[in-house]
Amino acid sequence: MASRLTSTPEVWSREAAFDYCQRLARSHYENFTVGSWLVPKGLLRHMYAIYAYCRTVDDLGDEATAPGLGQLPSTSTQPDAVSRLAAFLPDETGESGPDDRSYRLALLDLWQSELESCYSGTPAHPVMTALQETIEVFDLPPQPFLKLIEANRMDQRNHRYPTYHDLLHYCEHSANPVGHLVLGLFGYHDEERKSLSDATCTALQLTNFWQDVARDYLKGRIYIPLEDLERFGYTEAELARGAVTPAFRQLMAFEVDRAMELFREGAPLVSTLRGTVRLDVALFTRGGVAVLEAIRKQSYDVLTERPRLSRARKAGLFLSTWARWKLGLGFGLPRPR
Repeated sequence: MASRLTSTPEVWSREAAFDYCQRLARSHYENFTVGSWLVPKGLLRHMYAIYAYCRTVDDLGDEATAPGLGQLPSTSTQPDAVSRLAAFLPDETGESGPDDRSYRLALLDLWQSELESCYSGTPAHPVMTALQETIEVFDLPPQPFLKLIEANRMDQRNHRYPTYHDLLHYCEHSANPVGHLVLGLFGYHDEERKSLSDATCTALQLTNFWQDVARDYLKGRIYIPLEDLERFGYTEAELARGAVTPAFRQLMAFEVDRAMELFREGAPLVSTLRGTVRLDVALFTRGGVAVLEAIRKQSYDVLTERPRLSRARKAGLFLSTWARWKLGLGFGLPRPR
């Protein structure tokens, strides 16, 4: 199908589109693992395309804000990739413009139409122009890309998760598809590796949630399952006050242990991989575990101060992981307590 973006202010060659994705990835190195610097150049451009897709769909779901009456967002207030897409939405007419939720859903619909054009047409957005080549070269299916879009639609509808099962369902869309796409770039398509990857990706997503409990609440979201709040006797009203009670510490200890167990479940994936992707996955895993350990060192108080890894700690993780990779050693996840 042809792209719904029927006219563009500029035509993107694939090389220019890949350069755009590279700039986007390099501007977000806190999320783009340092291990990827070792990926062969011919493959790295495709990792940039995957990253740019994931970064943009997250920006659509989290950062896009509805413009005022008859106005379109400018690059000064919106991520550039979002602004390029938003320019194709019609101006709002009437007494009021859209709210953020409906605006983001409209952008996500446009993004899905661009994805569909990657498979049967000509996309207009630079990220999608690059991604179309990546899809063609590696024969990537649409399902993981579609799930990532759906995860951001879920974010517009759901701000609470009644059960852990509900939260895992969200992670199946928001995190696990990324692992499938990265495996696909390295030629791995089997279900066994995908299953191990799912455990690791879900663990990483949960780790991010437990690291950002305070930040997420300010955005109106609680990712801690409501059944767990009830189980440990901690209330949303206490969370709103930032109350770090014994019940809260017990609750976070429970959630941290859950995520750590998923890291252990997914750890065997590393030994099944070859080349630099092995280093990449090991780095993601060890980095996630290090964040969980940082939460433990703060006695599970993630409300007073956001747990984070220092630059020195990140550098140490990279060097030790790289050395183990070169020497063919294991990567040493913590044993169950």
